[in-house]
Formats: sequence, structure tokens, C-alpha cells
Amino acid sequence: MPEPASHRHPIRVGAAFWVQRTDWPSLREAVVAAEAGGADDLWIDDHLLTDEGDAADPKFEGWSTLSAVAASTTRPRLGLLVAANTFRHPGLTAKLATTLDHISSGRAILGIGGGWFEEEHRAFGLDFGSGFGERLDRLAESVEIIRRLLDGERFSHEGRFYQLRDALVAPRPIQTRLPILVGGSGPQKTLRIVARHADLWSAYGTPASLSVSDATLRERCVEVGRDEAEIERTVNLNVVVRSTAAEAERAWASYAAAHGPREGEGQLLVGGTIDEVAASLVEYARIGFRHPILIFRSPWDLETISALGAIREAMAARL
Repeated sequence: MPEPASHRHPIRVGAAFWVQRTDWPSLREAVVAAEAGGADDLWIDDHLLTDEGDAADPKFEGWSTLSAVAASTTRPRLGLLVAANTFRHPGLTAKLATTLDHISSGRAILGIGGGWFEEEHRAFGLDFGSGFGERLDRLAESVEIIRRLLDGERFSHEGRFYQLRDALVAPRPIQTRLPILVGGSGPQKTLRIVARHADLWSAYGTPASLSVSDATLRERCVEVGRDEAEIERTVNLNVVVRSTAAEAERAWASYAAAHGPREGEGQLLVGGTIDEVAASLVEYARIGFRHPILIFRSPWDLETISALGAIREAMAARL
């Protein structure tokens, strides 16, 4: 049987930094180490309150942190994983992404999702909407506006959620097509947005659960007449590289205790030596998710961060 087209994307390994309970000097050291270690892309999360553990603990804002990361690195692609659409008007989001593209010499990816953390919206007086379905409707309208603005259109818009009057993004992004990543796996609304507009899809889960979501995405692509192979699949994972799996579990336990990941996100999915980690990640690659993004929390795991390129090469050797 021929390999599905979506499986032929290059292998990439990214690093995502959840920027709570940290400081800029140590974060800067970590992103520089990730670039030196061979990361293909660097990601920052986007929250106004800490979304793991105590919400009152310190948290950096996403876009300004990402701009600082852009100025501190030269090679990896850069994005938010993912921007909360509820925080910003799509016109502003398009301007922010374009500015980042110029600061980074054409390395920006616009990652975006519907927004989910009600407490931060309430704290900062932001409209959380009537429910998750409405936020996804808002996201669908927003992403369509953003794509048109990034592509250089000048237009007015009178929609259900957003209005623009003769809007134009100038200067244009450096990239001819600044890619959009959409996060989430909801089968009815989110995956339809991915099918229509995303260049990359961000998901979370096991190979078995992602295989089901991927099949749904393929159906959505057929519905809208999109070639599913155009969409690069990424998966977010807790990963620790150590000399043994037991050491990796012990290291992960300290992160889980310090940060209190949300239910469903507190498990170390992949841990052990570089070869063991690569063997696990290849199981994702075989169902089309050839772009694992490893999640890091402070104090930054420089041992794993420094192994990103080696993980990619070990994956490639197994495929």
C-alpha cells in the first residue's frame, strides 16, 4: 500500500516553552540552547494567568515574549502554541504576526485556537462568549479574516463577531504565505477550521486517539475540497531524555509537582534515552504526525533541550 501523502512531510522536532514561574534570563538561555540543540521551531504559550497550578503565579505574555525569542535566535521557526483568539481582534493578530515575521527575518508561524481558560478572561475583562461552540464560531470568522489580511487584501468586513473598515496589513509579511497553525481536535467545528484554513494542525494525544482525529480531518478535507497532504500534523508531548526510563520518570515527577499540569496533560508520554524517545515518536510519525513538539516547563530541562536534533536524526533513521 503506498504511503499516504500527509506522511511525506519532513521530520521536524520543536520545543514549546510554557512561560510560567520563570524569568527572562533563564528562558533566553533555554531557547538559545534549543536552537543550538537543533530545534526546528520554538513555541511560547499564550495565557494572561498561569493555567497550571496556582493561577496567581507569575506568567509572561505570549506575543511580546515571542518577539524577544525572535531577537535572540536566528534559525528556528517561531509561533504561539496557541494564541487565544478571544484575547485580540483578528486585525491586531495579523499585525502582530506580520511584525514578528519581520523581526525574525521570515520565521513566523501564526498559531491560534479558540481560547478556553475562563478565569483569565474574567480577571482581565475579556469576553469569554456564551460557550465553547460560540468561541469556535468566532475562531472560524477570525482565521478567515487573518488569512485575507496576511495575503495582502484590503477589505471591509461586517460579520457576526468582527467588523473591519478598509483594513490593510502593511508592510506585508516577509513570507509569501505566512503559515497558520490551528490547535484543537473537535470533530464538528475545529477540524473544519483546520481543513479550510490551516497550514499546520496542532493536536495532543496517543497514536491511537490521534489516528481517529486524523481520519476525521481527512473527511473534513474532502468536504471542503482540500488536499489533506497540504496540512502538516504536529503533536504536543511531554518528553524527558535521560539515561534510563526510570530517571526520566523521576525528572518528570519534579516538573509535575512544581507545575501541576491539567488533568489529561500530567503524564510523561515519552521518556528514556534518545533512541527510546525516537522509537516512541516514530509511532506518531507512522500515522502522519512527523512534527513532535516537546513541552518544557521551568526550571528548563537543558538535557532534553540539547538533544532535539539528535532525536530528529534518530527518528529519521527508523523511518
